[in-house]
Amino acid sequence: MIFTTAAVLGATLGTASGILTLCGLSLICRSCKKGKLESGEDADPEKAKPSVLHSSEQFSVEKSTEPIQPRTLLKFPKIYKPKPSVTSSEVISYPDHASEKGGEPSPEGPSTEPDAGNQATDSSDTFTILRQDSKDFTPCARDLTNGMTASSSILHPKLHFSLTYYTDQNELHITVIEAEHLCVGSGCEGYVAGVLTFAAGQREAQTSSRRLTSHTRWEEGLVFSLPGGYEVEGEVALSLHSCDRFSQNTNLGVMRFKLVDVGMMSNADCWVDLQPPKQQDVQSAGELLLSISYLPAANRLGVVVMKARGLQSDKLKDSIDLSVKLALKHQTTKLKKKQTRRVKHKMNPVWNEMMMLEVPRELLSKSSLDLEVLNQAGPGEQESLGRCQLGLQASNTGLQHWQQMLDNPRKQIAMWHPLYD
Repeated sequence: MIFTTAAVLGATLGTASGILTLCGLSLICRSCKKGKLESGEDADPEKAKPSVLHSSEQFSVEKSTEPIQPRTLLKFPKIYKPKPSVTSSEVISYPDHASEKGGEPSPEGPSTEPDAGNQATDSSDTFTILRQDSKDFTPCARDLTNGMTASSSILHPKLHFSLTYYTDQNELHITVIEAEHLCVGSGCEGYVAGVLTFAAGQREAQTSSRRLTSHTRWEEGLVFSLPGGYEVEGEVALSLHSCDRFSQNTNLGVMRFKLVDVGMMSNADCWVDLQPPKQQDVQSAGELLLSISYLPAANRLGVVVMKARGLQSDKLKDSIDLSVKLALKHQTTKLKKKQTRRVKHKMNPVWNEMMMLEVPRELLSKSSLDLEVLNQAGPGEQESLGRCQLGLQASNTGLQHWQQMLDNPRKQIAMWHPLYD
């Protein structure tokens, strides 16, 4: 019994010591293996041989919840194009222009220009700036090539003349040389008339009629007798007139000077702008409200006939049936006619009708609008209550309204126009 107990106790102790021995051996082997791995890292990686336990490529994997975006391996190539030609006299680069105004210079310094004939798309933008002191900058000039004006200035006809006073004969000789900037229709003839007004009365003289063009020459003389000399109170008026094939006389412009200025103007060539003639002091037959606009992209002229007021009541006793007739004219040729609806029993009629007219841009400077207010007095009988005209050949509000339309394309401009018989 004692022997059996000793045997069991010995077996138990042997097993425990064996287990402890195995654990110690495993720890020693693990530490030796770790030392070998650390010594292998310090050695030359090229001499290290790959094995199953120690691979030549090490990968590290990191977990992330963000989606993985593929990275582009190819770069988009630069696209080259021909270098644009510079047609303006002054070209200012935007970065240089900014640095001149006080901006900080670029840290990279001046950029090198690409080869001649090529320019990359990532180059700086180029802006063309025209100075006001340049010869090409003419703020008061009119551009008649496109039919639109560049500013609000109006180009009046010009008259070239000279005058001489002969003291021995007491005569004033005015030589009409030429006229330019004339805007008239084809087939029109014109002449220059001179009127001398002083205390003794009024005397007139005129040149012969010539076919009018944009530049017309006469080189003819007008002679006025001044028995008391030119140092008297009086004035001379020179006016340019045109006559069309219907024998309609139109005053294109007039200029005036005092007789006391003859001594200063004698033996000198004079270029003067003819001013529009003054509107005669006649009572208007009423007023017509119009709104006009021009659309350059569509070559369309829009005319809105809005309303009328102040029409003469003595012509509207029997019946009131009012309408407006519109005619588009190019020089003296009528191109288009339109008429509004008729409004009955109203002294101040309201139409608010728009009429669209197709007018090329280059014809605007020589086109005009004629409007007439009509009353249907009876069957087939229409009576005119008054007319007005719009265009560069018109005067007063007709000229002003047309000029504002040319200076403000695509904008509706309304204005009252007096009606005359």
